[in-house]
Amino acid sequence: MKNSVIINIILSALSALLLSLSFPMYDIEILAWIGIIPLLFVIKGSSPKIAFLWSWFSGTLFSIFTLNWLTGTMSNYGGLPYWISLLVLILLSAYVGLYTGFFGLTASYLTKKTTLPFPLLAAPVWVSFEYIRAHLLTGFPWASLGYSQYKFLHIIQIADITSLYGISFLIIICNAAIFELFSLLKNKGKSYRMTVMSSLSIFSAAFLFILSLLYGNYKLKQTYYNPDNNIKVAVIQGDIPQHLKWDRNFQRKTIDIYEQLTEDSAKQNPAIVIWPETAAPFFFQERSVYQQEIYDLAKRNNISLLFGSPSYKYIDEYNIKLFNSAYLISPDGRDMSRYDKMHLVPFGEYVPLSKILFFLEKMVVGIGDFMPGKDFTVLQNNNIRLGTVICFEVIFPDLVRKFVLNGAEFMTTITNDAWFGKTSAPYQHFSMVVFRAVENRVYFARAANTGISGFISPAGEILNTTPIFVKSQITQKITPSTRKTFYTLYGDIFAYLCIFIAAVSIIAGFKGSRDTHISHLS
Repeated sequence: MKNSVIINIILSALSALLLSLSFPMYDIEILAWIGIIPLLFVIKGSSPKIAFLWSWFSGTLFSIFTLNWLTGTMSNYGGLPYWISLLVLILLSAYVGLYTGFFGLTASYLTKKTTLPFPLLAAPVWVSFEYIRAHLLTGFPWASLGYSQYKFLHIIQIADITSLYGISFLIIICNAAIFELFSLLKNKGKSYRMTVMSSLSIFSAAFLFILSLLYGNYKLKQTYYNPDNNIKVAVIQGDIPQHLKWDRNFQRKTIDIYEQLTEDSAKQNPAIVIWPETAAPFFFQERSVYQQEIYDLAKRNNISLLFGSPSYKYIDEYNIKLFNSAYLISPDGRDMSRYDKMHLVPFGEYVPLSKILFFLEKMVVGIGDFMPGKDFTVLQNNNIRLGTVICFEVIFPDLVRKFVLNGAEFMTTITNDAWFGKTSAPYQHFSMVVFRAVENRVYFARAANTGISGFISPAGEILNTTPIFVKSQITQKITPSTRKTFYTLYGDIFAYLCIFIAAVSIIAGFKGSRDTHISHLS
């Protein structure tokens, strides 16, 4: 008994370690294709309840490994003592790990209650819980399994059909197929029917993997850049220290930094220049010296200028709504459009259930609690139609696709990653943008206060990036596109299909178990 517990600890922890090493900054993406196998040995050899506990443990450990940067964020910028930050990290990781726990429970249950091959069960079950995690309680899809493959361009091309979830599906079915092959070789005394079923599931996994590679090869041969229909886009990285970002005494210096970097980029004649989230640390909608300076900057350099700035709206004489906004102004200053961030960061931009959790303050210092916007606004001037998502929003596939569906011809994301510090978080955050580009086959420009800023092609190729915590400006030619992918048009159909398969399998397992119980009674 004691030996089995030790073995389960080692196997569960090994899976957590292998998977975490497949993510940035380690980027050993091949480990994801075998990383689940140790945990599968635990799941297959345990009851559903025990499988849940060990899978939960593994998922929690994986989250601690990949989200450990949160402790620095909360202690350095949230003002929390380190031990409380560590406790919050453990609690959040335990929550995220629950989904791996439920995967283990369900997979164990189905292998004992149905005769379907394990690989064909495990993959849709994993995707189902990954999708639920991305949406339940405002959603937290950070470090979803498929993100580990952002550099594996041939395999991620299927995202224009399946979104991120198709890559997660492939990783799990391949892990399970390798495990099934090992079990098949080890247990040669299996019945003929079970041997055939297992062999077919292994063949199916190999077939799907090869088919995905062939599809990826086909897509990568396509041309997304058109020299006859391109525009130059510049992104600006101001590298404003987080503790000075909202300091009124540093306001003048902040504007000077962005103006100088914009003047430098203007030498390359970009059509549009992009500043990061809340780069303008004042209310741009108010008439002020700073507002006029920005208009003059755009006019002087004949550029459209996209930048982040807080905004507000009066409800009545005593109440005001604050928004985290992005503005696009035209070179002549006549046209201006605005997008208000819709998916806010819990405890970063607002406190959920604030009337109940009144004792909690936001983790990230800002100007106040923001309200969510309501519209997927496509910003437009001078024949430029672009969508912009702000910071956290870019990790949500369905949110981004709606901008493209509404007519955005390329996408931008503006963010302030200063509060991540010099950790793996900026790299993890940037890697997710790769999938949003592939899913919708659009160019993506990213402007981050402290980095990583850069450009990503519709094929997911990282074209140009800046180092972190360096003042930078880079320019890239991109091609606007009006094409719509399957995913852009129809959304998460693949994920819904996985949920349907998982649900039917669970019902079938329950029905089979009940029928067996009734037959025993009779």
